[in-house]
Amino acid sequence: MPKKERSEQGGIATGYDHALAKLQKYCAYQDRCHKEVRTKLLQLKVYGEDLENIMSDLIQEDYLNEERYARSYVRGKYRMKKWGREKIRMELKQKQISDYCIKKGFTEIEEGEYLENLESLLEKYVLQYDKHEGYVKRQKIYAALRRKGYTNEEVLAVLN
Repeated sequence: MPKKERSEQGGIATGYDHALAKLQKYCAYQDRCHKEVRTKLLQLKVYGEDLENIMSDLIQEDYLNEERYARSYVRGKYRMKKWGREKIRMELKQKQISDYCIKKGFTEIEEGEYLENLESLLEKYVLQYDKHEGYVKRQKIYAALRRKGYTNEEVLAVLN
């Protein structure tokens, strides 16, 4: 693929400018991680130096910020989906977010609200598994809370 110039040529935008504009809009709509943006660029058939330059431009123009992404991701998942720390951490790792950014993201979790989420999920699962009894009911609730990403200690504390 021939190298594309970064400037306007005869009033027609280059492929680089077109891809950059598309990605600026993509990142402005919602916070994105580097992996998502890189995947989008590859879908647009932008490779090599152009890809790296666009990534660099997006970072410099603050369209792309992994710490901000981690913070908003953590805030959304724990408030809206009531996910626990473990599930959030695994998902962020899968998106190749650094440990530093994950740690910063977890500052968005308010401990009181986090425990309220856990307790409201417990109530929900108690009703959901109402037809089961004793040990089976407890195991189903335990498994459901673990799937939501709460640690073994957190789940056992709330079950007891």
